[in-house]
Amino acid sequence: MTTEKLKQYIGLFGGLLSAVLLFLQSLGITFTWFTDKTIDAFVNALLATVPFVLVVYGVWKNSYIVTKQARGQEKELQKKGLK
Repeated sequence: MTTEKLKQYIGLFGGLLSAVLLFLQSLGITFTWFTDKTIDAFVNALLATVPFVLVVYGVWKNSYIVTKQARGQEKELQKKGLK
């Protein structure tokens, strides 16, 4: 899944929340915590989380100190003079 596709899913989720909000408002049901502003804040938080998670995952995968196998690979690279 690409970053753009994930952003589309987040936008879709925000749109669905907005539709639920409008439906509830048309029935006369209101919540003080469920407004357009809170939906926008939630979607923005999700959009900010996506790059953060991708960066953390990249750092985790490219680190040689996490697992025994990674430490073994690092030793092999050092033996071959590649690191």
